[in-house]
Amino acid sequence: MSRIAETFQRCRAAGRTALVPYITAGDPSPEATLELMRAAVAGGADVLELGVPFSDPMADGPVIQAACLRALEAGTTPAKVLEIVAAFRTEDTTTPVVLMGYANPLEAAGYEAFIRAAAEAGVDGLLTVDLPLEEAGEAAAAAREHGVDLIYLVAPNTTPERLDAICAAAGGFIYVVALKGVTGAANLDAEAVRRHVEAIRGATDLPLAIGFGVRDPASAALLAPVADGVVVGSALVQLIGDHGGAPDLADRLRDALGALRQAMDHARSGPREREEAP
Repeated sequence: MSRIAETFQRCRAAGRTALVPYITAGDPSPEATLELMRAAVAGGADVLELGVPFSDPMADGPVIQAACLRALEAGTTPAKVLEIVAAFRTEDTTTPVVLMGYANPLEAAGYEAFIRAAAEAGVDGLLTVDLPLEEAGEAAAAAREHGVDLIYLVAPNTTPERLDAICAAAGGFIYVVALKGVTGAANLDAEAVRRHVEAIRGATDLPLAIGFGVRDPASAALLAPVADGVVVGSALVQLIGDHGGAPDLADRLRDALGALRQAMDHARSGPREREEAP
């Protein structure tokens, strides 16, 4: 069983929703990313989503766009991202790491070569935003060979037919896009997301992790009862952008994750348990 499957199974058994923070690798520097990954786990992260910086991150809003530029200016390359993951794996062998990025850098490196190197570094999953199912044959074959889960996005306007095709091909978990728009948007409709999740559950047994539009503990708490995982990105990346030079940056990130974790656990505990708590 993969690290991703084990983690979601463990969370489900414990009655908790997996917390999946996104940070951009190399922001504020490649050297700082390892410390931030440690801090995220200490704050309660179950799965780490690590962005591979790209010059044209079309699915991302201005916060993550700016983080990608900072990371690129700091000299972060796809190879450097894998070095960071390999260093993380020397001290943490249980927390899954998913790379989120775009097809251009992977195609330049060669899908087979990159995915092989990613697996060797300890990467568990790969989410390539602009690599549609119909064009993922080479990447999918390499992923199967090297034991890396290919994770796909399901949008609010995904048709039932396409949903079935995505679910048949996906591994790890389904990334449920909570809204129409880019990362960091503020128009989250929890009831619409709930209906969207119910429709997807009818098509797959894979865990469902909801992202895009999760901005704070309150919005994470709204989604925790209906999701297997909640992805939080732009709010954390904004924190890193605001405090990138601060000596307590890792502590700030850990505390932010702790607040998200507490809100999600409180939302999942149920009214009866909350009433009985001392």
